Amino acid sequence: MQDTAINNVQPVAKQNKLIIYFLLLWTALNILQAATLEVHADEAYYWLYSRFMDWGYYDHPPMVAVFIRAGYGLIHNSFGLRLLTVICSSLSLWFIWLTLKKYRVDALTFILVVSGIFVFHIYGFITTPDAPLLIFTVLFLFFLQQYLEQDSWKLALILGVIAACLLYSKYHGILLLGCTVISSPKLFKRASFYGIVVLALVLFIPHILWQVNNEFPSISYHLAERSDKPYDLSFSYNYPLGQLLMAGPLIGWLLFYKGFTLRMKDAFTRVLLVNSIGILLFFFLTSFKGEVQLHWTLIAYVPLCMLALIHFTQPGSKPAWFNRLAIINIGLIVFVRLLIIAGPPILKQMHALRIFYDFEDWAKLVHDKAGDNYVIFNEGFQNPSKYNFYNNTLKGFDYDPRYYRRTQYEFWPIEDSLQHKRAYYVLEHPQPGFSTDTINTPAGTWYGGWVDDVRTYQKIEFEATEKEEVVAPGQQKVFDLTFKNPYRVPVSFSNKGQLHQVIFEASFIVDTDVFSSQRADDNFYNISLKPGETAHFKFNVTAPAKPGKYQLVFSLLTDPFNGGRNSKAIAYTVK
Repeated sequence: MQDTAINNVQPVAKQNKLIIYFLLLWTALNILQAATLEVHADEAYYWLYSRFMDWGYYDHPPMVAVFIRAGYGLIHNSFGLRLLTVICSSLSLWFIWLTLKKYRVDALTFILVVSGIFVFHIYGFITTPDAPLLIFTVLFLFFLQQYLEQDSWKLALILGVIAACLLYSKYHGILLLGCTVISSPKLFKRASFYGIVVLALVLFIPHILWQVNNEFPSISYHLAERSDKPYDLSFSYNYPLGQLLMAGPLIGWLLFYKGFTLRMKDAFTRVLLVNSIGILLFFFLTSFKGEVQLHWTLIAYVPLCMLALIHFTQPGSKPAWFNRLAIINIGLIVFVRLLIIAGPPILKQMHALRIFYDFEDWAKLVHDKAGDNYVIFNEGFQNPSKYNFYNNTLKGFDYDPRYYRRTQYEFWPIEDSLQHKRAYYVLEHPQPGFSTDTINTPAGTWYGGWVDDVRTYQKIEFEATEKEEVVAPGQQKVFDLTFKNPYRVPVSFSNKGQLHQVIFEASFIVDTDVFSSQRADDNFYNISLKPGETAHFKFNVTAPAKPGKYQLVFSLLTDPFNGGRNSKAIAYTVK
């Protein structure tokens, strides 16, 4: 009997050793890429999250800020920003392996499958909210497997904490939790299950309060503002093609087939099946409302790869040619990763990749022009965030123009600090009569000029009850706008004695172009507000004479800026 026990242990030990060697190589590749590739603009943006720690942010919950704060606190560079992502990526694969041990999954097959899933490579080193979402998804399934087999308050406590961490990572975590409950109705018979729910909600209360105190900006953004683009059929037909790429350029189709055709063996495989199908189906349906980014389905690939690997353990299920195809698939992905690290000129011309190159030098060259003054950008949150990161400063500001969306910069105190100061304004295109400098950098050419006595109103938001309007050409409509002063100091819209005049406009926008604008009457410029004070203004808006679909946005304009986005977009159809 002793010899038999030894023979059973040896294969397990050998397989574990193979997995450990694989994880060491996986970690080494991620370290190489994390340490050598410039930060993505989103990563720089989330680095700013970590400089302004809070229970919530306009775009996402705060877990990504915790990840960055912890790593950057140890190593003050791009690798430090990505440190926890590298560690948690390897931990995620290890816990997937531990979860699958019950099903006697082969170590080599495991390595060929998980290292062939393209989206796992992306979040092996890039730090966005998906990085913590991935590790907490894996941990949730790891402990859920045990909880389904044993009703334990200890496991319930662990699951409650992990469930809260999922929600603090990314709102997509609710899909994993919801699909799990749908697949396991027997959980409602367990008292400990309600303990999981209560504990997760209690731990999530600080974020809920943040949303309440800030008037639910994240909900408004994700459910309305983010999808204000007109629907395009490509959103839907590109979705399944993109998911095949995310699953693995050569083996993705087989993973879907094997995963979805596995006959459920127990309650846990039912959870895996419902989650993988449910999450992928949810985002496919979402594609009919707006564009779906390919990586949003990341959490579906954890249960999907588990299902496929379990299916491969069945006799005759794994094709004889799979290993060869999987090795080619991995080789292709690794080649692309190494090519990105090398950064040949052809890659720097690609829109999706050029953001990784030459912006550290760009940030230094802009800083040479601006010195220690505030710097204002008008092209979105990306470049001011990279400027801040590479110069280790908080003096880069994102001026969100009326045709762009709002960002977390509207919440941070950066705008408050630059009021009535001298600042340097950086633009992608020259602005006649203003831009005096041409900044030639390896990343491209920018233009700049100085603004004396900066005057902006980015945090003012005008609210209208109307969400959409259908009108005749030239038809007039009066909007009763409500707005308040969110600043800590009084706000006046008077132009008396001001270097830069403020103009309040109603702008009709098509795509990212301002089609036409109308100015408010002079009564608006008599308004002044104390901190927190609310006011109303009736704006008589005339519809464009040309039939078509527009977005109506209310905007405050001061020279030399091109007008901020000071309201949610109202869908305006003229016919």
